[in-house]
Amino acid sequence: MDGKYSILLVEDEEHIAQGLTFNLEQEGYSVTHAPTGQEALNALETQDFALLILDLMLPDMSGLDICRSARKRDDRLPILILTALGDETHRVAGLKHGADDYLTKPFSLAEFLLRVRRILERSTWYRPLPGTIYRFGPHTVNLQEQKAMTPQGEIELTEMEVRILRIFFSKAGEVLDRGELLESVWNLAPDTETRAPDNFIARLRKYFEADPAHPEFFLTVRGKGYRFENGEN
Repeated sequence: MDGKYSILLVEDEEHIAQGLTFNLEQEGYSVTHAPTGQEALNALETQDFALLILDLMLPDMSGLDICRSARKRDDRLPILILTALGDETHRVAGLKHGADDYLTKPFSLAEFLLRVRRILERSTWYRPLPGTIYRFGPHTVNLQEQKAMTPQGEIELTEMEVRILRIFFSKAGEVLDRGELLESVWNLAPDTETRAPDNFIARLRKYFEADPAHPEFFLTVRGKGYRFENGEN
């Protein structure tokens, strides 16, 4: 895992914070510890983080207030809640206020580190690629401006189309199953019955394939999912 990942840990119990900080740093992460909600808000205002790990019960404010504030500032910042409040009401409240994942104390250190790794891996799918311009075949996609230049002319892309293109571009050559796409693009359960991925793939083929019935870029891997080929593999 990339050692440059910077994590904000908001935890008022010193012994827990020390243990988590030590183990996260052993994994190569950079950790900033905030024991209070106000210190957490100050850190969020002055620094950029790849992940927010958040306790709900803090001495000066509710962790849900921090969750709301963090989500308003950056709707793509991953948030993992750690708390002793493990009943369904509190879990639902945390997720409704913008958390991506929820872990109840006491928890397994191995599970905690695995969840951190998986959250960070998924978050990279939404980060801007180096630059905002991506070229494949005769096409040029400007992710920031949500536009694509093709031999047929310029196309205005929707936010959802940009999200799915980011994932395909960052995972070029890899198979993405429907469950991954549903979870990461639409925030749906992997087993949700929907034609959304298929409809979006059909739309991308209409934009970028010379012959949508015989695609060369956005491929179907039968029984597994989809794969983007940029023509360089």
